[in-house]
Amino acid sequence: MSYFDRTTSVTDLGGGRYDAELDGGWKVGGGLNGGYLLATVGRALRETLAPAGKPDPISVSAYYLSAAVAGPAQVAVDVRRDGGSTAVVAADLVQDGQTRLTVLATYGDLDRDADDVQTTATEIELPPREECVGKDHLPPPFRDMAPLLSRFDALQDPAHTGWAVGEPDHSGVLAAWFRLQDEREPDPLSLLLTCDALPPVLFTHGRMGWAPTIELTVHVRAKPAPGWLKVRHATRNIAGGMFEEDCEVWDAGGRLVAQSRQLARVPR
Repeated sequence: MSYFDRTTSVTDLGGGRYDAELDGGWKVGGGLNGGYLLATVGRALRETLAPAGKPDPISVSAYYLSAAVAGPAQVAVDVRRDGGSTAVVAADLVQDGQTRLTVLATYGDLDRDADDVQTTATEIELPPREECVGKDHLPPPFRDMAPLLSRFDALQDPAHTGWAVGEPDHSGVLAAWFRLQDEREPDPLSLLLTCDALPPVLFTHGRMGWAPTIELTVHVRAKPAPGWLKVRHATRNIAGGMFEEDCEVWDAGGRLVAQSRQLARVPR
């Protein structure tokens, strides 16, 4: 079993309740990574809805109420509607009596109408992986702040890594090749993590530090093909101490498989 699957696993207690053991290996800044928490909740949702033929996240929105830490947690699932091709479900991740995040999601079957694809989106262009920048070239203070960097390979486009040597390019763009640890192949569940795995895009503006997520919405568009993913984050606006971060994820077959937008606080 891969590290991702082991650390997002849940135990069914019945009645829409699940136990989870949140893993400190996904720590970043002052808490656990928001994409990891979302994937953990997503696994509980899949366990609930797969028997009804709706195993895949289609649209998942999460609001982050407080920072989660390593240790026991519970997921409470409430199916609001289950009919036709989709189900709408709500869930809370609770730890030490506090709700860490609350989720509203639509689940379905991504094999349904899988070949009906029309897009004007342009695939991300990245240099060959051997020319990209791995975690060993990132500043030691950032590596110390983000143990989750050891849980995947993110080979960043060197065109946007000037921030790592004190020369931010102010582009508001980060892009990378991405693959989970253990060469674990991507699937709809892991895409919930992938959309929140790169460093905060404000690093390109020289704004360094932990950027806590306030809200994250992920749209999963297709089941990804095996192999490396291409991930691109971009921001256009910083206001009121917050910024948006738009993400695209493309699979090895050149298909746009996930999109997301999150609102986060500017690093302190």
